[in-house]
Amino acid sequence: MNLSARQFQQHDLVEMVRNTLDETGLGPSSLDLEITETTAMQNAEVTVETLRALRALGVGISIDDFGMGYSSLNYLKRFPLNAVKIDRAFVNDITSNHDDAAIVSAVIGMARSLRLRVVAEGVETAEQFAFLRSHECDEAQGYYFSRPIPAEDMTRMLERRTFAVREPRLRV
Repeated sequence: MNLSARQFQQHDLVEMVRNTLDETGLGPSSLDLEITETTAMQNAEVTVETLRALRALGVGISIDDFGMGYSSLNYLKRFPLNAVKIDRAFVNDITSNHDDAAIVSAVIGMARSLRLRVVAEGVETAEQFAFLRSHECDEAQGYYFSRPIPAEDMTRMLERRTFAVREPRLRV
């Protein structure tokens, strides 16, 4: 679930998440909250405290659009994260632009060394997917797998299990 900067800055965010988990019965490990680098860096000390409190609930935390904001490696190691999501701007040309390929490879390697899950955004071609797979990216999302669909259609697909993942190695 993406959190806007405004939502993340709410003083009662942790309590709201706790209450929502209690009300819905959703297990905290089933919830992954995503914040952008820019949001995380607005007040880094408060961010660390908030993320630690959320992680204490058992909620997953991901940095979205990684590489598009401040990209401070110091804060990346300080934030209690589960995953980084590589921005589509880097994924778009990984098969034709050496610099983008190098950046994506480096982010995957760095994240794996920090024991973080890596998610690539904006995967649109089999070639991009093959590159990510060969570099051991954990997850991928994008039009290569599915165009956006209404929630009702997704619910029906999940109930009927009428979907197929093209490549089972990466979670989609």
